[in-house]
Amino acid sequence: MDQSEEHKSNFSKKIANFYSLNKIKIYLLVLIIVIFFITTFILKINTEKKNILIAEKYVKAGLMLAADDKNNAKLLYDEIILSKNKFYSILALNTIIEKNLIEDKNKILNYFDLIEETVSLKENIDIIKLKKALYLIKIFEVERGNNLLKSLIDQNSNLKPIAQELLKK
Repeated sequence: MDQSEEHKSNFSKKIANFYSLNKIKIYLLVLIIVIFFITTFILKINTEKKNILIAEKYVKAGLMLAADDKNNAKLLYDEIILSKNKFYSILALNTIIEKNLIEDKNKILNYFDLIEETVSLKENIDIIKLKKALYLIKIFEVERGNNLLKSLIDQNSNLKPIAQELLKK
């Protein structure tokens, strides 16, 4: 029993000694951890607010488009694409292409490149490449479109069967 009490006493003394020698380091470590969690929380809230704002802009652009206010809708869709939102940028580009809101082919191709840079999942990048290939074929740049389709096939993408079917035509 005496050894157990003596061991506890030694252990307590060691902890107290360690604390007194490293008090500043311990406080700094706790402060860094607290700052890290607060920063992470603030960044998460900020990202959510940006997503909500972009979603509202997307809905507003859709309403403007439905009201035949194509110029303002186009401006909002441009703004959404330039925001590099992983979800709404793709939707905005799809709407621009579908509704022929922008005639400048180079601008649309630049938008495709911008979206490819922002998307991180390989499946989404492959979908963007397929859409870009279809757009290139639509604007009579068949060779560039076919090259993109061939690259999807060479990369053994999930879209390989679709790309092969499109190349047959």
